[in-house]
Amino acid sequence: MANEKDEITRREAIKTIGVGAGVIAALPVLSRTSAAQEAAHDHARHALQAAAAQPQPLRFFTEEENRTVIEMTEQIIPADDTSPGARAAKVNEYIDLIVSESPDPTKQTWREGLAAINKMSRERFSKPFPDAGVDQQIELLKEISKNEKSPQTVEEKFFRTIKYATVDGYYTSEIGIHKELHYKGNSFLKEFTGCTHPEHQQ
Repeated sequence: MANEKDEITRREAIKTIGVGAGVIAALPVLSRTSAAQEAAHDHARHALQAAAAQPQPLRFFTEEENRTVIEMTEQIIPADDTSPGARAAKVNEYIDLIVSESPDPTKQTWREGLAAINKMSRERFSKPFPDAGVDQQIELLKEISKNEKSPQTVEEKFFRTIKYATVDGYYTSEIGIHKELHYKGNSFLKEFTGCTHPEHQQ
């Protein structure tokens, strides 16, 4: 996070996770348990692709929580020389919409997680996470990501939650798909010849 090498390494590692709807479906905290959540997921993707100039009204997060989500997601996928980051992709709006359509336990996870991050930031830097300096934000995120494979504390568990939600939101956005992954869309196949093995020919 602190330098170009860190950013490249993180971006390349994120790509190997697997992106898109499959990621979010694998997460208990954001698992789709209803048709409404599936619709919300699709709606969020289209909303982000539209890249509206005006921010969307918050559906679940408070302004303070939203600021924290914006700053955390941007540090997880920051802007670099090749593409914009999570802030520009409006990943916070995607997460806000998904969480707003999620069960109460999921909402509670986000509410408690964001509160824990801001509490930790205040104890360390005398200010909430959104108001901390970039170096301070990175320091805190490095600390709570150390045990990512086996998180124990509320902060460590929440890091995994927001990391995977960030990845899914970013790589289903127009910026993530086209500017980061350079997806050009489906190609027209003029002819499909099928299998050419003699034993499969009729």
